Amino acid sequence: MGKKDQYDKPLAQNKKASHDYFIEDTYEAGMVLTGTEIKSLRTGRATLGDAFATIRNGEMFLHNMHISPFEQGNRHNPVDPTRARKLLLHKVQIHKMLGLVKRDGYTLVPLRVYIKNGYAKCLIGVGKGKKQYDKRESDAKRDSQRDIQRILREKQKVSSYN
Repeated sequence: MGKKDQYDKPLAQNKKASHDYFIEDTYEAGMVLTGTEIKSLRTGRATLGDAFATIRNGEMFLHNMHISPFEQGNRHNPVDPTRARKLLLHKVQIHKMLGLVKRDGYTLVPLRVYIKNGYAKCLIGVGKGKKQYDKRESDAKRDSQRDIQRILREKQKVSSYN
């Protein structure tokens, strides 16, 4: 058996990101966490619902990601569960993302958080906001794909009985 793909089971995922943004490019960033935060993250007690990323002074930070305090934690538990967390990227990647974000309508969206080789990673996407009609179009396309798959499954069931 080979290694499992780390994208299979994310610890936290932003499901609304693909609904609200056209994701054009993605980057994998390391996260700077305290010991109790990583323990809480491994138990799946994190949410990316309102999270966003910013670039300040050549460094990237993740804001509003909620990591619940660790139950058996000590006095080093962070007081604020939604504090800004530093993301680790190469300087070239940060400059490239900064150039992309400076364009009109683009933003940095955290897509998922997962563990890779023992380290917490965050997948950051550069996304352009969707308009309301784009969202309706995406929903209609997804619904039609679902209907096609359902019809194909039904045909397969009928043909297997014959």
